[in-house]
Amino acid sequence: MTAAQIALAVVLTLVFLPLGAAKIAAVPFMRQAAAHLGMSPGLYRVVGALEMAGAVGLVLGLASAPIGVAAAIGLALLMTAAAVVHLRHPDPLVRALPAAVLALTAVAYAGVEIGTG
Repeated sequence: MTAAQIALAVVLTLVFLPLGAAKIAAVPFMRQAAAHLGMSPGLYRVVGALEMAGAVGLVLGLASAPIGVAAAIGLALLMTAAAVVHLRHPDPLVRALPAAVLALTAVAYAGVEIGTG
C-alpha cells in the first residue's frame, strides 16, 4: 500500500460519505439538486446509497485490493453518469466538472492500485 493509494482512498471517502449520507437523508439542498435534474427523491437516495457503498468499498480496499478497485470503478462510472446528466440537462460545464474530477480521481486510485498489485 503506497501513500498515493491511501491518500486517494481517504480523499474519495471523505467526499462520498457525507454526500451520499446527505442524499439518503434528503436534506433540502439535495432535494433541490434532485428536482433540478428531474430526478425523484427515491432515485437520488439510490445514488446516495451507491456513493456510500463505494466509499466503504474504498476503505475496505485498504485491506483487500480487489474490493478497492471494484469500488473505485463503480464510483468512476457513477460520476461519469453524473457528469453526463449535468451536460444533458443543459447545465453549464462548471456544474459537471466536480463529477468529472471525482471520476478521474477514482480512476487514478484504481490505476495506482492495479499498478502496484
